[in-house]
Amino acid sequence: MARAGRLGLSRARTAVSRVAGAAAVMLIVATLAFAALQLIPGDPAEAALGGPGSQASAEALAAARAEFGLDRPILVQYFDFLWRLVRGDLGVSYSQRIPVAQVLQHAIGPTLALAGLSLAVAWLIALVSVFVASGTSRAGRAVTSALDLVAAAMPNFWLAGLLVLLFTSVLGWLPAVSTGGFTGIILPALALAIPTAGFIAQVCRAGVDVARDAPFVESARARGETEAGVRLRHILRHGIVPGLNMTAWALGSLLGGAAVIEVIFARPGLGRTLVNAVTVRDIPVVLGVVLFAALAYVVVTLVTDLTIARVDPRTEAKLQQVMANG
Repeated sequence: MARAGRLGLSRARTAVSRVAGAAAVMLIVATLAFAALQLIPGDPAEAALGGPGSQASAEALAAARAEFGLDRPILVQYFDFLWRLVRGDLGVSYSQRIPVAQVLQHAIGPTLALAGLSLAVAWLIALVSVFVASGTSRAGRAVTSALDLVAAAMPNFWLAGLLVLLFTSVLGWLPAVSTGGFTGIILPALALAIPTAGFIAQVCRAGVDVARDAPFVESARARGETEAGVRLRHILRHGIVPGLNMTAWALGSLLGGAAVIEVIFARPGLGRTLVNAVTVRDIPVVLGVVLFAALAYVVVTLVTDLTIARVDPRTEAKLQQVMANG
């Protein structure tokens, strides 16, 4: 009972530490984003009056600055921004004159669908590559290693153009722009997934190389397990742990790449919303998108940690060891 209590306390401390770290990440992201936006040339008050080409009068600009608090010192604006975040208020869009939360509400769905599908496809491709690499065939390992390297080196925008050329112009199978249906998301998802799959597979390959020579693999073979079973239940299971640690990074990369891909394929979403907001210097919307991406990164990191604890029992053993030493 006492041991179980100490283990529960250790888990609680770990959870509190992770939550505190997540809050620190959100604060740093918010601060850096706010500071970076202050360096963008131009007057953000113009966004509230139709953009840089609005030719608004000096009186109208002054009124817009007063309305949105832009006439106050930068530090006052910064702390007011943080206080509003604590209360869950992202502010009002300069250009659209509606709450930022409402702007994000319409843009989050398409982007999450694209990022989620891209991540699933990336993992599927990576698992196939890693499964081949977990075998004894040197030729298979060499081919998959070369393909992973090429995939990881492909820029999203270049790959998007290549996919449109092949599947739209030559084969005529898929549309070049978003149609609102499933066929319209296939090419954008592939453009994001293939480079990500290359990175994940390369990271997992190192874990596979370590697991292949581990004692538990030899024990499984000695028990009479088939080679496919050994590769699936033992080598692949432990080999993908380094890749799982990259899942949060992969999601962040996909959300960042969506900004370009959504513009190329004329898809609605956070990417196009961010590009449009930066163009007109709509600071509240830009900050809202950046903070949502950071929040998604933090949440996926926490979920990934829990997944790793289930996939790799050694994580629990390490926690018990820390508890015993503490």
